[in-house]
Amino acid sequence: MQNLKPSEIVAALDRYIVGQKKAKRSVAVALRNRWRRQQIKDDLKNEIAPKNIILIGPTGVGKTEIARRLSRLTDSPFYKVEASKFTEVGYVGRDVESMVRDLVELTVNTVKLQEKEAVRDKAENIAEERLLDALLPGSGSQEEAVVLKDNRPAPAGEGGEDRGATREKLRALLRRGKLDERYVDLHLSEKTTPMVEIFSNVGMEEMGINLRDMLGNIMPKSKKRRKMKVKEARRLLTEEEAQNLVDMERVVQSAIDKVEQAGIIFLDEIDKIVAGGGSGGRGPDVSREGVQRDLLPIVEGSTVTTKYGPVKTDHILFVGSGAFHTVKPSDLIPELQGRFPIRVELDALGSEEFYRILTEPRNALLLQYVELLRTESVTIVFEDEAVQDIARIAQEVNERTENIGARRLHTLMEHLLEDILFDAPDMGDRRIAIDAAYVQARLKDIKDDEDLSRYIL
Repeated sequence: MQNLKPSEIVAALDRYIVGQKKAKRSVAVALRNRWRRQQIKDDLKNEIAPKNIILIGPTGVGKTEIARRLSRLTDSPFYKVEASKFTEVGYVGRDVESMVRDLVELTVNTVKLQEKEAVRDKAENIAEERLLDALLPGSGSQEEAVVLKDNRPAPAGEGGEDRGATREKLRALLRRGKLDERYVDLHLSEKTTPMVEIFSNVGMEEMGINLRDMLGNIMPKSKKRRKMKVKEARRLLTEEEAQNLVDMERVVQSAIDKVEQAGIIFLDEIDKIVAGGGSGGRGPDVSREGVQRDLLPIVEGSTVTTKYGPVKTDHILFVGSGAFHTVKPSDLIPELQGRFPIRVELDALGSEEFYRILTEPRNALLLQYVELLRTESVTIVFEDEAVQDIARIAQEVNERTENIGARRLHTLMEHLLEDILFDAPDMGDRRIAIDAAYVQARLKDIKDDEDLSRYIL
């Protein structure tokens, strides 16, 4: 983050997301402010709260993608959750604190994988020694003995060579892959975890996880003798040793620090927990307002209990998003409105934006299909006029049916290329040009028939 200026964050987002300059600028500033806060003295640093954001706009305009790309850009812990999950029939939904627990769980797993990669070389060396002990009985551990394809023990040495020289020869063969097809018997640790399932009400989903972990720690670790090829044995031994080398206490502490200082929680469909106007606070609206009140302390800053320990949410960045078709952000309860001071309205997408989405980003939709078909030795080329027609049809269908933004392009492209994708394995080495006539022939009938458009596009 110290090297990323807001302008550079926006430029990085531009490589994947078309338009939405206001939203990109807002999230870039919010992210930079996090780094700025880290440079301030502790007594004031803890007083600076994150400036949470509400992104307002119809589905498919890039709200989720902005937040997701932002987290990848800065290696921040990121978790997306639909706010509507916290509202279910009968006023029963998920405990709102579960989103913090899920974020911590994801971050612990990510940091653990990073730590395992950091000790990979050391783990490979230890695994190599264990394999050599098995391939040369008597040179190390007596528990593991080699079994060749014909079930004869491996020779301990030839021509009077001492065991050390033989071991080095085996090491050289092992590193060159000459022993990959040998079979070896190994004792590998296996941890038996009992199956625990709990059917519970709100706020109890953690109980099943905690019970399972507790019982898993009580159960003794056992070793199982397995016969496998050396190549597979080396992989499993490396994984086991990497697991043993990782300091889980440090992993957990590092993960909690990352969540508390750099975590991002994306609350999608936040408009679904806003009570509709004129309802009088009856029925499901009571549940929706209750969810807002449950969210309030977490967004304001509180301590959430997780199986890894307490986690403070004071400096987690919350990004809410919603279409707000039937309600307004001002319909949120006043306390929650104050915790989302930045509100950005995203622009609806038209044919011009669709054209750019199809062609400009690094992960452009046309490029994806070109590469997919290239695996079948089929070269597909889109003429510019055809791409403009696809973009225009996407806009027309969105206007006439349901506006789902850029997601309309996915359904159009699948229908457009359905025959080619189906027949590609039998085509051989071919070049296919997609022109405007082909687009019109494939999409005209469905585009003109509104009833078909609703169900197919």
